Amino acid sequence: MRETPNAKLLMHSPIKYIPQIFLKNRLVQFTFFVTSRCNARCPFCFYWQDRHSRRDELDLDEIGRVAGSMGGLLWLLFSGGEIFLRRDLADIVDAFYRSCRPVVITLPTNGLAPDLIIPQADEILSRSPESAVVIKVSIDGIGAEHDRIRNTPGSFDKAMETWEELRRLRRRHQNLQTGVNTVFLRQNQDDIEKIIDFVNGLPGCETHTISLVRGSPADGNGKGIDLAKYLCAIERLETDLKGPRPRMYHFSLARLKSAQDLVQRRLIYETVRQGRRQLPCLAGRIAAVMNEVGDVFPCEILDSRMGNVRESGYDLMEVLRSGNAGAVRAQINSSGCYCSHECYFVTNILFNPLMYGRLMKQLMALPQTSG
Repeated sequence: MRETPNAKLLMHSPIKYIPQIFLKNRLVQFTFFVTSRCNARCPFCFYWQDRHSRRDELDLDEIGRVAGSMGGLLWLLFSGGEIFLRRDLADIVDAFYRSCRPVVITLPTNGLAPDLIIPQADEILSRSPESAVVIKVSIDGIGAEHDRIRNTPGSFDKAMETWEELRRLRRRHQNLQTGVNTVFLRQNQDDIEKIIDFVNGLPGCETHTISLVRGSPADGNGKGIDLAKYLCAIERLETDLKGPRPRMYHFSLARLKSAQDLVQRRLIYETVRQGRRQLPCLAGRIAAVMNEVGDVFPCEILDSRMGNVRESGYDLMEVLRSGNAGAVRAQINSSGCYCSHECYFVTNILFNPLMYGRLMKQLMALPQTSG
């Protein structure tokens, strides 16, 4: 049964970020990999293997100083590792909420530890009332197939338990937005229609993201996927979104975000099909990534380090103003690197006026309400 919130969320205003469409001189999107620790061992993961120990992680005081150096954010993303393994996650999110007033906060989870996830999610939602807090649970297969793909027995049942608990949180927190993320892999590409059907049947699911498995900029995504099957999957999502009962977030920019999703999926497909970048990349300019030990990168795929906040007195903006950061940005512009990284397509689309015709076309094709 479809669950539909009764009212739109009153959010921090995104209006002040409009000048960045033209200026592109300050951060609007920030991704923080809070830990490399994980309770799953997904063989396709690009991050958790061979990373830093817990002793190296930035502590709460250090993180608070970084957040205080940044100014406002349109979109704040957390990643890992399993982010809820950090017992101080609610305090970390609060540090950014108070300093950066993010319009949207995204928290992905594998759902394996509901006893850790739900109490922290509850606290985060309570302490971030004017941000749309998006919590996405990973589902890469159904039942035992999900466990096999993720090399983690029992993970599907735990993810479903987490999902049910998140549904209960929605009754108390208007700012909670719930969704599912599926990694499109060689191992599940033949079952993707079944996975979409399953997710469509999940009560309370507002969005379903299908992410191409990560690969290097040199090969786009690689790892044996059938691009024609990916195209079928995104066409199915498009049909569902434009149907009579579409799934959309319930914050004030939900329809624009849905239109951007439609444009983004097609651009990702063309990027991989053609083997080249489809539009200018703003990584390192209005978007940046920091890992758990304070290294700053233009994006989560390139390994060109722009600096470290521990070396700059925890001033992230000093890192981004450095000569080294400028050299990394110049390298991005000149190298012709390309990728299928969804998060960076968001800013590359929304802050590129040349994309607005395509965005408007998709926006006009969407239903007026989410049913």
